[in-house]
Amino acid sequence: MSGPKPSCPRQITGYHLDDEGHWVAQLSCGHNQHVRHDPPWEQRPWVLSPNGRDTMLGFELNCVKCVDDAPADARPTTVEAAR
Repeated sequence: MSGPKPSCPRQITGYHLDDEGHWVAQLSCGHNQHVRHDPPWEQRPWVLSPNGRDTMLGFELNCVKCVDDAPADARPTTVEAAR
């Protein structure tokens, strides 16, 4: 029997698009995490507009990569961050 999964909340600090046009959140820890709006599996309508993404800056997502002690992710030079 397994216990609860470890949690590692990290704040969203910015965004970029991946090679397929999906939004990726950049987290305060240096990791990236996809934030797709893909109903019915993922309900994130806020990712579809600049204003929606801005409202989620500072929101915490659980970073599985931190739990696994993964190194920081590469980030593109063009990003969307707080305005």
